Amino acid sequence: MENAGADLEDPCEGRLSAIFARAAKHVFGFFLMVVLCNLTHYFLRPFSQPRITSETLVGLLFGNLGIVHHLFDKSSNQVLRFVIDFGMICYMFVLGIEMDPYVLFKPPTREAKVAYAGIFSTFLLACSITPFLNFSEKYNTLCILALSTSLSSTASPVLTRLITSCKIGKSDIGRFVIAAGMHSDFISTLIISIGYIIYPIRGNKEPLGKISRPREIIEMSSSLMLQILVSAKVSPIVMNWVNNENPQGKPMKGAHLVLSIAFMVLVCSCSTVYGYSSVLSAFMAGIFFPSDGRVSKWVIAKVNYLLNTIFYPIFFIWMGFEADFDEFQPRHAGTWERLVVLIVIPTVGKVAGTVVSGVLLGFHWPESIALGLLLATKGHYQIYMAIAAKSFGITSTSTSIVMVIAVFFTVVYTPAVVAHIIRRARKRAPTHRMALQWLDPANELRVLLCVHGPQNVAAAINFMEISRGTAEPGTVVFVTDMIELTDEIAATLVQGDGVDTVAVTDKCVTEMRDQVTTAVQAYVEQNAEGLKLRRMLALSTFNGMASDVCILAEELMLTLIILPFHKSQRADGTLDAGHSGFRYVNRKVLRSAPCSVGILVDRGLGLIEKISRSYVSLNVAVIFIGGKDDREALAYAGRVARHPGVKLTVIRFLVETNAENTGRSRAGNYRINIAEQEEEMKLDDECFAEFYERHVAGGHVAYTEKHHASSAETYSTLRSLEGHFALIIVGRGGRVNSLLTVGMNDWEQCPELGPIGDVLSGSDFSVKTSVLIIQQHNVRGELDGLDDDFSIM
Repeated sequence: MENAGADLEDPCEGRLSAIFARAAKHVFGFFLMVVLCNLTHYFLRPFSQPRITSETLVGLLFGNLGIVHHLFDKSSNQVLRFVIDFGMICYMFVLGIEMDPYVLFKPPTREAKVAYAGIFSTFLLACSITPFLNFSEKYNTLCILALSTSLSSTASPVLTRLITSCKIGKSDIGRFVIAAGMHSDFISTLIISIGYIIYPIRGNKEPLGKISRPREIIEMSSSLMLQILVSAKVSPIVMNWVNNENPQGKPMKGAHLVLSIAFMVLVCSCSTVYGYSSVLSAFMAGIFFPSDGRVSKWVIAKVNYLLNTIFYPIFFIWMGFEADFDEFQPRHAGTWERLVVLIVIPTVGKVAGTVVSGVLLGFHWPESIALGLLLATKGHYQIYMAIAAKSFGITSTSTSIVMVIAVFFTVVYTPAVVAHIIRRARKRAPTHRMALQWLDPANELRVLLCVHGPQNVAAAINFMEISRGTAEPGTVVFVTDMIELTDEIAATLVQGDGVDTVAVTDKCVTEMRDQVTTAVQAYVEQNAEGLKLRRMLALSTFNGMASDVCILAEELMLTLIILPFHKSQRADGTLDAGHSGFRYVNRKVLRSAPCSVGILVDRGLGLIEKISRSYVSLNVAVIFIGGKDDREALAYAGRVARHPGVKLTVIRFLVETNAENTGRSRAGNYRINIAEQEEEMKLDDECFAEFYERHVAGGHVAYTEKHHASSAETYSTLRSLEGHFALIIVGRGGRVNSLLTVGMNDWEQCPELGPIGDVLSGSDFSVKTSVLIIQQHNVRGELDGLDDDFSIM
């Protein structure tokens, strides 16, 4: 009897052991897949490849191992398919939440126009070519439409993650690509969702109850409209109530969380009752679901975490399992024809659409091509549809494998496209080495010296004299006439010798330029040592003149631009009201210049007939408070100090120690970052110590310190300098420590001069002291000399 009982228990225990063993193998396979994906991604990371690249590669290889095919029997495969469908439902629901369906009812933005053009051109190209390649024998029309729409789409989650990981998400082209990708993904998936009503993908399955096709379309459409109505009108009410009951900072109530999830499941299930796709139903519910609020953000965060940690490894195992290489047909020419076509169509179609739309929108063609290549990116949903087409018998296994490989190749090249964008941006964007402080002593100083007319020539010549430095490596000065392009002058322009050059024949302009050329050429001939002269012309309207100056500076690889102040000195020494057009140009150059910029306020510098090199004939002061602009002013002053006819005095303003704490509270409204302040002060000390050792310690330069506790004391000291110097060099601003200048901006007449420059250039200051205000070019960001928010389009 005991032996009989033992015999009865053995089969049950055997089956239970087999189940546990199979489950353990499945779990081991999952963790092995995770390890292999992470290991492959680690080796591909130096090439900036996104994670989907390594997961696709590992999935295709791992899923085709014999042990994997032996592990998944028919029941396991069915369970795996349920898991994949559930994961894709979550994926599409979150994708829908992050999209805005109401953009369809708004005027299209530039991003939308580019996305629509890419979709249209790719769809037309796909519909023209795919019918000849016989992707499906039984469902050719359905396959052509679905495939064409899929090829027209963009995997926005993959593209967004790639753009963000490559650190160009803040740039203009990065933001543009992400927005255009969202538009493209939304429109193409919406077309597929609507098209499913007309052409439901069931393979060999019959519709429920064998109802007529028109009735099925009506029922499916009605259920989908009801779902959209509930999602758009009812869900905001429910979600707002849950959000109000669970404010930020407090843990969410479990009952409310369960209610929210149950409501989401209910909404996503409405249309599936009548045979609509559960995956597309989740997307249609998601796009009308509220994207704001605590619940929605919680769902997005948790689902994305679930997808990345658990679902994607399982998804790519399933993909490799279904894409059985034993059924692949590499010896058939049609296989490789389909592969080439599936890679070429989205690439050429997207590029054609973006180039055409880019021409209409005024984009540079290299950036338009880059946009098209990036918008051709495919991802998880396209892989899912490729395998689903095989599972439903629409395509063969070989064709589905080709589709997966094509998706893989649309992702592989995208990091190279991003790298090309960064290289082009770095070439076009200036680096922060285009400044005096970072000028290599072995390189010549290249200066763009702008003049409005002969009235600026004397000051320009004296500036060249004190800035010339040593004979080696020397100085190159590009004396540039800034002339407003009027209708009268435009009528006198004639084609020059070059393709893109014109010659000015206006008598007044030519005479004025001849006067300037004669004067500066005479000076250079007498003082030719180490000085090279070039003549340039910025002939443009005031709206475009700043751009012309910046282009000149970039092409000529300049270190410094010197602009005349927009006000001129009268006979009594005071300044006139000035020219508003040139003031606009100065401000715009300060914002956009690819190098350091100086504004020269001439109040007597041009009256000095000649600066002697045999004895001191010019007293110059440089004011140093701190900050990058003051460091740039100090770097220029170091060059001036080499002139034997210049007596340079450095005046350093320091904060009184006992006033520092009081000053911090007084300047509290200015949000001083302590860490940033300490870093700037460290840079100031290093820069000044180097200057002191090189110039002051040897007695060539005078040095004085001013200890102050407020901006009022700073103002009083500036007033005391009146009449002592012929030229004062100051930094425009850029100071982290604002205690010594706090409040001085409140009464600025010319903000482009900065607080110190504005005081020294004021109408109540000395009429015999000229001022040079210098602004250092902005320091570049993280991308090896490129700002994160660079602009290239």
